[in-house]
Amino acid sequence: MNNRLDWKITTAVIVSTLTMVVDHYHCIFAYKACDRMLLYLGVPLLVILLVFRESPARYGLRLGDWKAGLVLTAVSCGGMALVIPFVARTGAFRNYYAPQINSAIPWPLDIALDLFGWEFLFRGFLLFALYPVCGPYAILLQAVPFTIAHFGKPELETLSCIFGGSAFGYIAWRTRSFFYPFLIHWLLATATVLLASSAAG
Repeated sequence: MNNRLDWKITTAVIVSTLTMVVDHYHCIFAYKACDRMLLYLGVPLLVILLVFRESPARYGLRLGDWKAGLVLTAVSCGGMALVIPFVARTGAFRNYYAPQINSAIPWPLDIALDLFGWEFLFRGFLLFALYPVCGPYAILLQAVPFTIAHFGKPELETLSCIFGGSAFGYIAWRTRSFFYPFLIHWLLATATVLLASSAAG
């Protein structure tokens, strides 16, 4: 086992954990989405560039296999389109997501800013740091903190995250890019907020 890879994995796990803790307990900017861009995108990028001394492209910051990415995005969104209209109208989802449509900035942009950093942390930084040593288990392992990060959201959503997070991890690994899981996540979240707010009246 390569000691350098062990050191990088340790660093990635610690940095990912600490950024999640800081995000939970502190508000740095007026918008939470900006906090997550700093903590979940900015901090890992600094670690990759200044500590690992590697290209961010190695951690999924690239288009990757865009043909496979677009197909997987279309298939994923098509499948979820059968589920989201029903789930988004349940009480727990209405109560949690409907208020988000009243964001101080355009709510699709707010969601995009929030999820871009979020996806890079799990499906970029953590996944591709773990994969050289953990192999395919990295796809499942990155979904564990992703699931825990959903505590406080609707229970059904949190329960599904170990599966959805693993699916996102597979897509990132398959395409070598976190962009497609981000796109899927953004489309699903946007649809959920829109449907939940319309159901709430």
